[in-house]
Amino acid sequence: MAKSFDQRVPLEVEKKHHPDLLLPSNPHKKEGKKIILIGSSTGGVEALTRIFPKLPAGLPPIVIVQHIPKGFSTSFAQRLNSISAFSVIEVNAREVLKDSHAYLAPGDKHLVIENVAGSYLAKCVDGERISRHKPSVDVLFRSGNNAAGKNAMAIIMTGMGDDGSIGIKELFDNGAYTIAQNEASCVVFGMPKKAIEKRAVSEVVSLDEIPRKIIEYAARSSDKGKNEPA
Repeated sequence: MAKSFDQRVPLEVEKKHHPDLLLPSNPHKKEGKKIILIGSSTGGVEALTRIFPKLPAGLPPIVIVQHIPKGFSTSFAQRLNSISAFSVIEVNAREVLKDSHAYLAPGDKHLVIENVAGSYLAKCVDGERISRHKPSVDVLFRSGNNAAGKNAMAIIMTGMGDDGSIGIKELFDNGAYTIAQNEASCVVFGMPKKAIEKRAVSEVVSLDEIPRKIIEYAARSSDKGKNEPA
Protein backbone atom coordinates (compact mmCIF):
# COMPACT_ATOMS: atom_id res chain seq x y z
CA MET A 1 0.00 0.00 0.00
CA ALA A 2 1.36 3.40 -0.96
CA LYS A 3 2.28 5.77 1.82
CA SER A 4 0.18 8.85 2.31
CA PHE A 5 1.84 12.25 1.88
CA ASP A 6 2.17 12.64 5.67
CA GLN A 7 4.03 9.33 5.92
CA ARG A 8 6.66 10.18 3.36
CA VAL A 9 10.22 10.80 4.50
CA PRO A 10 10.79 14.57 4.34
CA LEU A 11 13.45 15.97 2.06
CA GLU A 12 16.72 16.59 3.89
CA VAL A 13 17.37 20.27 4.50
CA GLU A 14 21.01 21.32 4.70
CA LYS A 15 21.89 22.43 8.20
CA LYS A 16 22.95 26.04 8.49
CA HIS A 17 26.26 26.31 10.34
CA HIS A 18 27.35 29.44 12.21
CA PRO A 19 30.93 30.72 11.67
CA ASP A 20 31.68 29.72 15.28
CA LEU A 21 31.94 26.15 13.99
CA LEU A 22 35.02 27.04 11.96
CA LEU A 23 36.48 30.18 13.49
CA PRO A 24 36.04 31.65 16.98
CA SER A 25 35.39 35.38 17.27
CA ASN A 26 38.39 37.33 18.59
CA PRO A 27 37.97 40.95 17.43
CA HIS A 28 41.11 42.95 16.68
CA LYS A 29 41.14 46.21 18.64
CA LYS A 30 44.41 47.88 17.65
CA GLU A 31 45.33 50.33 14.92
CA GLY A 32 46.73 48.69 11.80
CA LYS A 33 46.99 48.59 8.06
CA LYS A 34 43.92 48.99 5.88
CA ILE A 35 42.30 46.07 4.11
CA ILE A 36 39.23 45.84 1.87
CA LEU A 37 36.85 42.85 2.07
CA ILE A 38 34.16 42.10 -0.53
CA GLY A 39 31.41 39.50 -0.39
CA SER A 40 29.02 38.73 -3.25
CA SER A 41 26.90 35.96 -4.76
CA THR A 42 24.22 35.97 -7.48
CA GLY A 43 25.07 38.79 -9.87
CA GLY A 44 28.43 39.30 -8.23
CA VAL A 45 30.56 38.17 -11.16
CA GLU A 46 29.12 40.88 -13.36
CA ALA A 47 29.22 43.44 -10.53
CA LEU A 48 32.90 42.81 -9.80
CA THR A 49 33.80 43.11 -13.48
CA ARG A 50 32.19 46.56 -13.44
CA ILE A 51 34.00 47.66 -10.29
CA PHE A 52 37.57 46.49 -10.92
CA PRO A 53 38.36 48.41 -14.13
CA LYS A 54 37.53 51.63 -12.23
CA LEU A 55 40.03 51.01 -9.43
CA PRO A 56 43.60 52.36 -9.57
CA ALA A 57 46.82 50.65 -8.52
CA GLY A 58 48.13 51.45 -5.07
CA LEU A 59 45.06 50.44 -3.07
CA PRO A 60 45.27 48.35 0.13
CA PRO A 61 44.84 44.59 -0.33
CA ILE A 62 41.39 43.56 -1.55
CA VAL A 63 40.07 40.14 -0.54
CA ILE A 64 36.99 38.68 -2.24
CA VAL A 65 34.58 35.87 -1.58
CA GLN A 66 32.31 35.33 -4.56
CA HIS A 67 30.02 32.30 -4.42
CA ILE A 68 31.25 30.38 -7.43
CA PRO A 69 31.52 26.68 -8.29
CA LYS A 70 34.81 24.82 -8.04
CA GLY A 71 36.65 25.07 -11.33
CA PHE A 72 35.36 28.52 -12.24
CA SER A 73 37.19 30.66 -9.69
CA THR A 74 40.57 30.32 -11.42
CA SER A 75 39.30 31.64 -14.74
CA PHE A 76 37.36 34.37 -12.97
CA ALA A 77 40.50 35.55 -11.16
CA GLN A 78 42.28 35.62 -14.51
CA ARG A 79 39.44 37.62 -16.02
CA LEU A 80 39.55 40.20 -13.22
CA ASN A 81 43.33 40.37 -13.54
CA SER A 82 43.04 41.14 -17.25
CA ILE A 83 40.78 44.16 -16.67
CA SER A 84 42.45 45.58 -13.55
CA ALA A 85 45.29 48.03 -12.96
CA PHE A 86 46.61 45.69 -10.23
CA SER A 87 47.23 41.97 -9.83
CA VAL A 88 44.30 39.65 -9.09
CA ILE A 89 45.07 36.10 -8.00
CA GLU A 90 43.20 33.08 -6.72
CA VAL A 91 44.42 32.01 -3.29
CA ASN A 92 45.64 28.42 -3.29
CA ALA A 93 48.46 28.67 -0.77
CA ARG A 94 49.35 30.87 2.18
CA GLU A 95 49.71 34.41 0.83
CA VAL A 96 51.16 37.59 2.34
CA LEU A 97 48.66 40.29 1.33
CA LYS A 98 50.16 43.21 -0.58
CA ASP A 99 48.96 46.60 -1.73
CA SER A 100 47.97 46.76 -5.41
CA HIS A 101 46.77 43.15 -5.21
CA ALA A 102 43.37 41.48 -4.97
CA TYR A 103 42.82 37.95 -3.72
CA LEU A 104 39.91 35.68 -4.67
CA ALA A 105 38.73 32.68 -2.67
CA PRO A 106 38.77 29.38 -4.57
CA GLY A 107 35.42 27.84 -5.39
CA ASP A 108 35.60 25.05 -2.82
CA LYS A 109 37.47 26.45 0.20
CA HIS A 110 36.94 29.10 2.85
CA LEU A 111 39.31 32.07 2.80
CA VAL A 112 40.65 33.24 6.16
CA ILE A 113 42.68 36.38 6.95
CA GLU A 114 45.29 36.37 9.72
CA ASN A 115 47.34 39.14 11.33
CA VAL A 116 50.97 38.16 11.85
CA ALA A 117 53.14 40.87 13.39
CA GLY A 118 51.00 43.58 11.80
CA SER A 119 50.96 42.05 8.32
CA TYR A 120 47.93 40.33 6.79
CA LEU A 121 48.07 36.79 5.46
CA ALA A 122 45.41 34.77 3.64
CA LYS A 123 44.99 31.03 3.67
CA CYS A 124 42.44 28.48 2.51
CA VAL A 125 40.54 26.38 5.02
CA ASP A 126 38.40 23.32 4.34
CA GLY A 127 35.46 22.26 6.48
CA GLU A 128 31.69 22.49 6.66
CA ARG A 129 29.73 25.01 4.67
CA ILE A 130 29.15 28.10 6.79
CA SER A 131 25.89 30.00 6.30
CA ARG A 132 25.31 27.27 3.67
CA HIS A 133 28.29 28.33 1.55
CA LYS A 134 31.91 27.42 0.91
CA PRO A 135 33.57 29.82 0.47
CA SER A 136 31.53 31.81 2.95
CA VAL A 137 31.40 35.59 3.22
CA ASP A 138 30.75 35.20 6.95
CA VAL A 139 34.05 33.35 7.34
CA LEU A 140 35.94 36.05 5.41
CA PHE A 141 34.31 38.86 7.37
CA ARG A 142 34.74 37.10 10.75
CA SER A 143 38.42 36.51 10.02
CA GLY A 144 38.79 40.10 8.79
CA ASN A 145 37.38 41.33 12.08
CA ASN A 146 39.79 39.09 13.98
CA ALA A 147 42.75 40.32 11.94
CA ALA A 148 41.96 43.97 11.20
CA GLY A 149 38.81 45.11 13.02
CA LYS A 150 38.21 48.84 12.60
CA ASN A 151 41.00 49.05 10.03
CA ALA A 152 38.87 47.15 7.50
CA MET A 153 36.38 48.23 4.89
CA ALA A 154 33.72 45.58 4.21
CA ILE A 155 31.43 45.60 1.18
CA ILE A 156 28.43 43.30 0.85
CA MET A 157 26.96 43.07 -2.62
CA THR A 158 24.28 41.40 -4.69
CA GLY A 159 23.35 37.88 -3.69
CA MET A 160 20.66 35.53 -2.44
CA GLY A 161 20.36 34.58 1.22
CA ASP A 162 22.08 36.04 4.27
CA ASP A 163 25.73 34.94 4.05
CA GLY A 164 27.89 37.78 5.33
CA SER A 165 25.33 39.34 7.67
CA ILE A 166 26.92 37.85 10.80
CA GLY A 167 30.46 38.87 9.92
CA ILE A 168 29.63 42.35 8.68
CA LYS A 169 27.70 43.07 11.89
CA GLU A 170 30.77 42.08 13.91
CA LEU A 171 32.94 44.36 11.78
CA PHE A 172 30.52 47.26 12.09
CA ASP A 173 30.25 46.86 15.87
CA ASN A 174 34.06 46.88 16.04
CA GLY A 175 34.30 50.19 14.16
CA ALA A 176 34.90 49.05 10.59
CA TYR A 177 33.54 51.03 7.64
CA THR A 178 30.85 48.89 6.00
CA ILE A 179 28.77 49.45 2.89
CA ALA A 180 25.96 47.57 1.17
CA GLN A 181 24.95 47.66 -2.47
CA ASN A 182 21.53 49.22 -2.91
CA GLU A 183 18.47 47.33 -4.08
CA ALA A 184 18.13 49.12 -7.41
CA SER A 185 21.57 47.98 -8.63
CA CYS A 186 21.43 44.41 -7.22
CA VAL A 187 20.48 41.37 -9.26
CA VAL A 188 19.24 39.86 -5.96
CA PHE A 189 18.84 42.10 -2.90
CA GLY A 190 19.20 39.30 -0.36
CA MET A 191 22.62 39.58 1.26
CA PRO A 192 22.73 43.40 1.40
CA LYS A 193 19.16 43.53 2.71
CA LYS A 194 19.96 41.19 5.61
CA ALA A 195 23.02 43.26 6.53
CA ILE A 196 20.95 46.45 6.46
CA GLU A 197 18.23 44.84 8.60
CA LYS A 198 20.89 43.98 11.20
CA ARG A 199 21.96 47.64 11.33
CA ALA A 200 25.43 46.56 10.23
CA VAL A 201 25.98 49.06 7.43
CA SER A 202 27.56 52.52 7.47
CA GLU A 203 26.23 53.39 4.00
CA VAL A 204 24.00 51.98 1.25
CA VAL A 205 25.26 52.89 -2.21
CA SER A 206 24.73 51.95 -5.83
CA LEU A 207 27.08 49.61 -7.66
CA ASP A 208 28.50 52.51 -9.65
CA GLU A 209 29.38 54.36 -6.43
CA ILE A 210 31.37 51.50 -4.92
CA PRO A 211 34.68 52.21 -6.77
CA ARG A 212 34.66 55.81 -5.54
CA LYS A 213 33.96 54.68 -1.98
CA ILE A 214 36.91 52.28 -2.11
CA ILE A 215 39.25 54.98 -3.43
CA GLU A 216 38.10 57.48 -0.79
CA TYR A 217 38.51 54.92 1.98
CA ALA A 218 42.07 54.17 0.84
CA ALA A 219 42.95 57.88 0.83
CA ARG A 220 41.32 58.97 4.09
CA SER A 221 43.06 59.48 7.41
CA SER A 222 43.23 56.35 9.55
CA ASP A 223 41.91 58.26 12.57
CA LYS A 224 38.56 59.13 10.97
CA GLY A 225 35.67 58.42 13.33
CA LYS A 226 34.05 55.05 13.82
CA ASN A 227 31.94 53.80 10.91
CA GLU A 228 32.11 57.19 9.20
CA PRO A 229 31.57 57.27 5.43
CA ALA A 230 34.71 57.77 3.39
